Amino acid sequence: MPSTSTRYLHEHPEVAFQEYETAEFVRQRLESLGVEDIRTGIAKTGVTGLIRGKKNGPQRCILVRADMDALPIHEENDVAYRSQADGVMHACGHDAHTAILLGVARLLMERRDQFSGTVKVLFQPAEEQPPGGAIAMIAEGVLEDPPVDAVIGLHVSSEQPAGRVVVGGGPAMAGGDLFEVTVKGKGGHAASPELAVDPVVIGAHILVALQSLVSRETDPMATVVVSAGVFSAGDAFNVIPDTATFGGTVRAFDPDLLEGTNRRIGEIACGIAEAMGGSAETKIMRGYPPTVNDPGMSELVRLAAIEAVGEENVGTIEPKMGGEDFSHFLRAKPGTFFFVGSRNDERGITYAHHHPRFDIDEESLATGM
Repeated sequence: MPSTSTRYLHEHPEVAFQEYETAEFVRQRLESLGVEDIRTGIAKTGVTGLIRGKKNGPQRCILVRADMDALPIHEENDVAYRSQADGVMHACGHDAHTAILLGVARLLMERRDQFSGTVKVLFQPAEEQPPGGAIAMIAEGVLEDPPVDAVIGLHVSSEQPAGRVVVGGGPAMAGGDLFEVTVKGKGGHAASPELAVDPVVIGAHILVALQSLVSRETDPMATVVVSAGVFSAGDAFNVIPDTATFGGTVRAFDPDLLEGTNRRIGEIACGIAEAMGGSAETKIMRGYPPTVNDPGMSELVRLAAIEAVGEENVGTIEPKMGGEDFSHFLRAKPGTFFFVGSRNDERGITYAHHHPRFDIDEESLATGM
């Protein structure tokens, strides 16, 4: 079972753009396999390498990507391969993705006489931190020299049982942006609210009103999610503060719907704040575009998955509202992003991604390879 790399990587997690030890581990493994043209330091810690087929035939190039970064989460699993870095954990499975691609590199190096063209393996930093590592690596030329014709990426999934693959054309994951609204009022004593302009009350009204963007302004057949995860105001129970700030995310599969929702957040915030005697400023921070798979590439992966694990273990993607910066590769080249099950109910491997007890069934590594 190809677990050694994953366990080492799980024990040594590094957050976005700090994956120096991980990148060196990857470089050494690729070098030991004989992978050609290994390049490091791309977008700070990214790594690429080339595997050239020896068979006569079309000389196309396909890029296969794995992300490497961990999360600022303290691990709660009691396992031998537990994170050795306090407050940092591979709670999303990127250690598995890196190990899978290293395994793929080994398999391809052993089989170079069976294919033509070139496979470019790419190990990416900072998927978890918008604007992410993908767009930075693309800006530094990873889709050139040699020119890439198609791209493939995967993600382990705690929602699917180990041994199962789900893939499909069209939208796979939503695009997502972040918003922050700052409400300005007039502070005062909590016993005399009539002399103040309460930004907490204004912010609460705005936050509730934003849900009408989904329930009353969006086509019921479309999909958009507006969620606030932060609301901050004041420091004392008996003081009405001058300002209140809240923020969250907007997610949609349609870029135009995403853009329109962002615009309406600002309009609603300003309108309500002014009507209640205050003011509001809205800041939009761009996240990732929607992840949209090419039908032809998705079918290619579906057929390969059927050959690997059997048709009964291959399903069709149900689009998810989470975001993924592999979307930048898919906007540039045809490709597909698919999911490999990593759940095992019998062993208690059931916790969701980004949970401090997230883990994977290592069978998923072989399936992913």
